[in-house]
Amino acid sequence: MSPLPWPLIATETLLATKVFGLHKERSRSPRTGREHDFFVLTGNDWCNIIPITEGGEVVMIRQFRHGIRGETLEIPGGLIDERDPSPLHAARREMLEETGYDAPTVEPIGVIHPNPALQRHRCFSFVARSARRVAEPRLDQAEDIEVVLVPLKERPAILARGEITHALVVVAFAWLLGLAQPAEEPRPQP
Repeated sequence: MSPLPWPLIATETLLATKVFGLHKERSRSPRTGREHDFFVLTGNDWCNIIPITEGGEVVMIRQFRHGIRGETLEIPGGLIDERDPSPLHAARREMLEETGYDAPTVEPIGVIHPNPALQRHRCFSFVARSARRVAEPRLDQAEDIEVVLVPLKERPAILARGEITHALVVVAFAWLLGLAQPAEEPRPQP
């Protein structure tokens, strides 16, 4: 028998920032009737995109990440802003801003909840085929990014060696390489 939903009793906003909100939610267990507090991060959904050139290279980025105080190798991505009409639009915008690349064909490859125990966010992943450089990157003031072209055929070895540590990037490549199948798109959040 599937677990029943926990009725929400109360919500209190503990912190509101530009990037996320922290909320304390009090819910009641349908099994025991007891109330419990849960802490939830809310905010905009995220997107990422795997740009692949006609020559079979993945357009990747290196950047310093403050959470780990170190450099990562990633694909373009970021927050889906209120001004973005769709996750696909946001992914294309992020690709163009961070790398200067665009592509005639962009396809969705999956949607995940990065950490459903603590976050309401979703991450939408896309692949851009026949990507080509059409402009200079337009980085915001808090970004320092190096664009790196990596042969797609090297992706499995790079993943196996742990050179990519960003979980959302690993999942996007797993979908692209057929190592995992995305679940159906989650229902919209209330």
